[in-house]
Amino acid sequence: MNTRDAKDPIYAWVMVISVFILSALSFGTLASISVFLKPLSLEFGWSRADTSLAYTVISFSSAAFGIFWGYIADKYGTRWFGIVAALMMSLSLYLLSNHTGIFYFYGFYFLFGAFGNAMVTSPLFANVGFWFRNNPGLALGLTASGGAVGQGLIPYITGIIIESEGWREAYFTMAIVYLIIAIPAALFIRESPWREAARTSTEEFRDFPLSEKEVITWLCSAVIFCCICMSVPIVHLVPLLTDADFSIEFATGVLMVLMFCGAFGRILGGKLGDMIGALPAYILMSIGQTISVIWFPYITNPLGLYLLAAFFGFTYSGVMSSILVCTRMMVSAKFAGRANSLGSFFGWMGMGMGGFFGGYFFDLYGDYYRSFAFASFMGAINLLVLLRFLARINNKKVAIQ
Repeated sequence: MNTRDAKDPIYAWVMVISVFILSALSFGTLASISVFLKPLSLEFGWSRADTSLAYTVISFSSAAFGIFWGYIADKYGTRWFGIVAALMMSLSLYLLSNHTGIFYFYGFYFLFGAFGNAMVTSPLFANVGFWFRNNPGLALGLTASGGAVGQGLIPYITGIIIESEGWREAYFTMAIVYLIIAIPAALFIRESPWREAARTSTEEFRDFPLSEKEVITWLCSAVIFCCICMSVPIVHLVPLLTDADFSIEFATGVLMVLMFCGAFGRILGGKLGDMIGALPAYILMSIGQTISVIWFPYITNPLGLYLLAAFFGFTYSGVMSSILVCTRMMVSAKFAGRANSLGSFFGWMGMGMGGFFGGYFFDLYGDYYRSFAFASFMGAINLLVLLRFLARINNKKVAIQ
């Protein structure tokens, strides 16, 4: 019987829910850095670039340790990844609530990235993808939408706590809430039977014209540029709007709309990969984020900002789920943890650079026009790489025939 005709196990959807929750908490912390930028800069006298460097630190630590965790996941499985990540995310946030200087600030975010975010994202997404033989794109899109929900909800709630209680209380509250929510979700993590079988087998059928090494080389080359593009508004949208005399409630509300629309974008991006192919879906969503990101500094009407945020959120999040589906469909189950982690390495490098350079251009010129133009330019380079990758696949298929 064709394996595609077999039903996926019911527990596969338990994994979707569990990783949805963990990724919501992890990505929510990254997005909430934008809400802490101004309060911390004002209290400690740090520049915008210095403060936003925390996003670079958490991105780089996620990138570096993600490769290690991807290797461990392929060799031993991900059964305990969720528990370790839950504990370390909560500990990092508690330490942040008590930090007294910029190097402590960077160090605790490094801890969050290395032992929290890096364990929650790539290895667990690879695990979820191989629970499904039918519509893996939809399953990954639903799972990844948790990150978008967290990126919208957590900064909004954090902003309210900062306004009423201060930034230290906000970090402390996040630490306690994360512990209460993440531990139960993590207890449901199980390894995919498909990946367990792949670890003991010598050969695995793979229906793709390019080698796994070449696939990952192309994807990593594209991912770094698309992530530079998307990270600028993620990190700098809230300070951009508060600099324009909008309230922090409005600014975090716009970010929440961006991220909630992103939840739908991730689901559609995954499903689109099932329908038209993972790489065409990636290209389509990349076009949307590239043409929309440049307009944020120019729009001053509240309705216009909400609409722009909704469109950008939808397309940038579609990019993220499309990357996951590309990896799922183009590499084997045995290599999936490392493949996802290598892609994430370059993705987090891009996220970190985009967050830093967004602040750098602001400090250099005193406004965000060049920061968001830089983001759009990076998106254009990403598109050129993806189009060349698509041409390479098509040429290889013709050569094989």
